Amino acid sequence: MKLLIDACNLGYKELNLKVRKFLKNNSNNKEIVIQNVLGQRYIGDGLKGSARINIYGTPGNDLGAFMDGPVIEVFGNSQDGIGNTMNSGKIIVHGDSGDIPGYSMRGGEIYVEKNIGFRGGIHMKSYQEKVPVVVIGGSAGDFLGEYMAGGIIIILGLYRKEREIFPFETDQDIVGNYMGTGMHGGKIYIRGSVEDYKLGKEVKKVELDSDDINLLNKYIKNYCNFFNPGNMNISIDSFLKLIPHSHRPYGKLYAY
Repeated sequence: MKLLIDACNLGYKELNLKVRKFLKNNSNNKEIVIQNVLGQRYIGDGLKGSARINIYGTPGNDLGAFMDGPVIEVFGNSQDGIGNTMNSGKIIVHGDSGDIPGYSMRGGEIYVEKNIGFRGGIHMKSYQEKVPVVVIGGSAGDFLGEYMAGGIIIILGLYRKEREIFPFETDQDIVGNYMGTGMHGGKIYIRGSVEDYKLGKEVKKVELDSDDINLLNKYIKNYCNFFNPGNMNISIDSFLKLIPHSHRPYGKLYAY
């Protein structure tokens, strides 16, 4: 069964109440299409199960927070905090996303077609079979992977903007500064080179192994299937891998 919601003139409380009521009363083949979304917050927060929500417009902060299972697909940009403390499921954004996507994410997958803001994937963590994944098609701002404790971040470096003010400058950087600051778990893969000064002192560059290649092939294929099959020509050879030096980078600061 499918529910169509026109979010025009709906506040976030009323919109989310309609979503929850429908899912509560329909146990099978749950699909919701929400049109004319303009900044309504908390869509999909805490939802469980196998529902699908297609959003047309720009959802507000904390899309899919604490979500455990559903698939949310956004045909437009998204604001801050998508997938906040998400446990499982997928969020697919056909556009850009704001700051802190995947904050404290514990499982599931996030795919952003283009660019994200600051502090992507901070405090991500893994537990047993749960490994959260964030795939960014474009670039990321400062503090990517800050205090990251587990999971996977993949930056593809597509959609990089050309410099317009000073033609002699290079194109937009793939990542900002302070990447991996405080990182003590997980992996970050970047398609291209990153200057050492952009890295937090807690991370190091390492070579890819066969497991990394298989992993990248899997998630790049997913990305291309969602957004642009023509990008299947992305070369694995151009990727850089970052991992933490230690699982307790600040251990010496505390008394035993």
